[in-house]
Amino acid sequence: MTQPKPHQKHYPQHIDLEPVIHVEGSVRLPGSKSISNRTLLLAALSEGATTIHDLLASDDTMVMLGALRSLGIRWDEVDERTVVVHGNGGVLPTHEADLFMGNAGTAIRPLTAALAVIGGDYTLHGVSRMHERPIGDLVDALNAVGAQIEYTGEPGFPPLRIRRGHIHASRMSVRGNVSSQFLTALLMAAPLMATTHAVSIDVVGELISKPYIEITLNLMRRFGVTVEQNGWASFTVHPGQRYRSPGSIHVEGDASSASYFLAAGAIAGGPVRVEGVGEHSIQGDVRFADALERMGASITRGENWIEARSNGVLRAIDADFNHIPDAAMTIAVAALYADGPSTLRNIASWRVKETDRLAAMATELRKVGAEVEEGPDYIRITPPEQLKPATIDTYDDHRMAMCFSLASLDGKARRGNAMRINDPKCVAKTFPEYFEAFAGIARNELF
Repeated sequence: MTQPKPHQKHYPQHIDLEPVIHVEGSVRLPGSKSISNRTLLLAALSEGATTIHDLLASDDTMVMLGALRSLGIRWDEVDERTVVVHGNGGVLPTHEADLFMGNAGTAIRPLTAALAVIGGDYTLHGVSRMHERPIGDLVDALNAVGAQIEYTGEPGFPPLRIRRGHIHASRMSVRGNVSSQFLTALLMAAPLMATTHAVSIDVVGELISKPYIEITLNLMRRFGVTVEQNGWASFTVHPGQRYRSPGSIHVEGDASSASYFLAAGAIAGGPVRVEGVGEHSIQGDVRFADALERMGASITRGENWIEARSNGVLRAIDADFNHIPDAAMTIAVAALYADGPSTLRNIASWRVKETDRLAAMATELRKVGAEVEEGPDYIRITPPEQLKPATIDTYDDHRMAMCFSLASLDGKARRGNAMRINDPKCVAKTFPEYFEAFAGIARNELF
């Protein structure tokens, strides 16, 4: 965008956070990563130009914008939060490209499906962690209906080589228990396949992270395509539909990013208000506020804002967080301030994110003094009487850095302590200005 690109922003090697007694204020959220990257691809596949307002400026969206430009899709910057994408009606001007996808799962997975259906000669690769993130279920589903996708490294993982296949899809199937992004990718590509006959996609096993599929379906409707849904077991796109630009579209503030500030308000006084997402959000992660309410925080909601304040020491929680896996990481740190052990269940998808988040979270929570039981799909956290000062490793994972900033909060439980956050530049993936925003409510200068 016209502002400095996230990777150009200067970050120190670490940030030292002193204990914060009280937080208060408001934060204007960056755009949702999930909505931003879906919208960019749908706009590129549509007929007509789409003006996208409040687009997230981050590493992951820059990856998608760069890929679209490499594929011959023209887009223009209007200002630092507005882009006009000139859609090509499902046709790509460039039939051969080498695409670097960073560590952006929301970019590589839908692009893989779209490119496999449109056809050409494309390679997709990313950072080393991206080459450890599974994509085999998506590739299997596409190859089963005539796509030609090859692994150029470890089978089941990027890098990928996509050649022109002969798609003959009427019914497809994909596993639902590893990543909802596989189903999202197939849904977004389905109208490109359903030219003369319906295309149905069956979900094998449990579908995780259902709210993210709701985002996909909602955005597809905005671009003129409706999907017939049989519960969460199968989805059908009927022929005769094609993506058409809605003219302009606004990206909601990121509900996952909202979780850090809402949790801060619940832990250390408040009120803290997040602006850009509200009670009618299409993002499932707004339900994070419901979890804070269960823990005893006071939550108020408006059309375009949510506010949290402390109501005493947080209550421990034992709950299934399959529906909000990203925001659930924030609950794991909020549990440090609870009145007893908390258990977060059904979060196996943490293991195939930007890092193995179950293992990473357990390691870092122990550093600050918590007792932690790590299971295959759950984590149980017993808070200490007093948090220990710690140096937090972030594993090149933006959410690890943002979550553990909260361990510097003192709050009603009087547990917070000094924290050093290593490699803070990882926040550029979704929220380049996170530490400035955190400093704003904490009334601290961090740089």
